[in-house]
Amino acid sequence: MPAIYAMLRWMIALLTLMIAAISVAAFGQGYKVVKTYNVGGDGGWDYLTADASARRLYISRATHVIVLDLDTGKTVGEIADTPGVHGIALAPELNRGFTSNGREGTVSIFDLKTLETTSKAKAGENPDAILYDPASKRIFTFNGRSHDSTAIDATNGAVLGTIKLDGKPEFAASNGNGEVFVNIEDKSELTAIDSNRLAVKAIWPLAPCEEPSGLSIDRKNRRLFVGCDNKMMAVVNADTGKVLTTLPIGEGVDATRFDDGTGLAFASCGEGVLTVVKEESPDKFSVVQNVPTQPGARTMALDSKTHDVYVVTAKFGPPPPATADNPHPRRSILPDSFVVLVIAK
Repeated sequence: MPAIYAMLRWMIALLTLMIAAISVAAFGQGYKVVKTYNVGGDGGWDYLTADASARRLYISRATHVIVLDLDTGKTVGEIADTPGVHGIALAPELNRGFTSNGREGTVSIFDLKTLETTSKAKAGENPDAILYDPASKRIFTFNGRSHDSTAIDATNGAVLGTIKLDGKPEFAASNGNGEVFVNIEDKSELTAIDSNRLAVKAIWPLAPCEEPSGLSIDRKNRRLFVGCDNKMMAVVNADTGKVLTTLPIGEGVDATRFDDGTGLAFASCGEGVLTVVKEESPDKFSVVQNVPTQPGARTMALDSKTHDVYVVTAKFGPPPPATADNPHPRRSILPDSFVVLVIAK
């Protein structure tokens, strides 16, 4: 009998290894950092946006936006005079781009070909996330300090109205059919907005997700991917607001992205890991990889053409001394250490 039990244990172990091998083979070789672009320069950073068709990568750098060639990492230009810039939104069919300038409370409108700023529009207080909704041809800023969203006509820069929100907004996503979603960080909620009527349609609790930041969408299957501060990704039904499942991710998440071409969702986490989630069906999801990156690599962009992921970070020194106005200062950024990491299979 002991010999039979030993044989059974051996067969179970072998079967487990075979299943793991099949899973790895099905996923392929997996993602890894394949290139590092040494960009340098001063200042912090926030959002980055990839234009897969024009092969450009836009990166916010405190007072300006740097624009790189997606394939070579070489600088092709910059968008100047964007005080406290957070995000970049693109409307290629209009040949226009938009930045949310947090310190100034404005939106810069720039030409996609020349990168020249053509005008500015007034937003709310501390505009953070910014989104272009193609269905309404409107730009939406999500204003952290005034707890609202400013709607701007993308064709002429006219401010169309303000939508009051329930708390501090973070990342946003559009379904492309007149509906915009935004995370409310301090309330752990998700808000759905009618982009044509400029009205809140629904407010959904995200428990057990806490302090949601990153947000992306699978438009085909109507699934939202929420990055949560308590080391989880919440998958939400975009029609009902129901949290379908949660998945473990790294610590310090900021951004999430969903790749329509591969069915993969990504969460970039400041601890130095990129979590990769596979959408096996509209109701089944699994973590397939945790890719080592670098500490601080918390925001990202996705190249929808190559399926590569871009994250940015730098090397850090000790924080400056605490003050009454800033009791918990961030660690200092070492000069010229800013890099872009290209993550691919």
